[in-house]
Amino acid sequence: MPLNIPNLLTWARIVLIPLVVGVYYLPLPVHEQNQIATIAFVVAAVTDWFDGWLARKLGQTSAFGEFLDPVADKLMVAAALVMLVQLDRTNAIVAFIIVGREIAISALREWMAKIGAARSVAVSFVGKLKTTAQMIAIPLLLYHDPLFGLPIAVMGEWLIWLAALLTVWSMAYYLNKAWPEIRSRGF
Repeated sequence: MPLNIPNLLTWARIVLIPLVVGVYYLPLPVHEQNQIATIAFVVAAVTDWFDGWLARKLGQTSAFGEFLDPVADKLMVAAALVMLVQLDRTNAIVAFIIVGREIAISALREWMAKIGAARSVAVSFVGKLKTTAQMIAIPLLLYHDPLFGLPIAVMGEWLIWLAALLTVWSMAYYLNKAWPEIRSRGF
């Protein structure tokens, strides 16, 4: 494992996961729990963008970093969604759709890479839209309280459902792209 700034930022994202979850078990007022979890999640989301940018800028991309980065992202999103379901701030169906898609598409990408067809399931625009919607929705749902008179919780609910819709759409897109390889191999 190359020890460089981008990989350290990815590890920092993984270290933030227990904070996002654990803060809700501390004897703090709910508003403070919400603030801490939101800040930790937003910091993690920003480091996600920043570590990739730094890796390319500094020429520090690595196979390990390419493996660890999406794992950190999926762990952070899954942990936040589990907490949001437990806090009754999102629906378990939404969480299942998002987490289930992440598992399925990760497996699909791994299989496609193994057979030499990884390019056909490269990240798409709809996948980026899905990620953007969920990375905005989750902090809104974690924060939950009105902010400057805006109904943050309601905005987060709408956005997480949009993210779930985009999740299904992007999954269909990737499966459609992979279908010729799947069919040609007799599956």
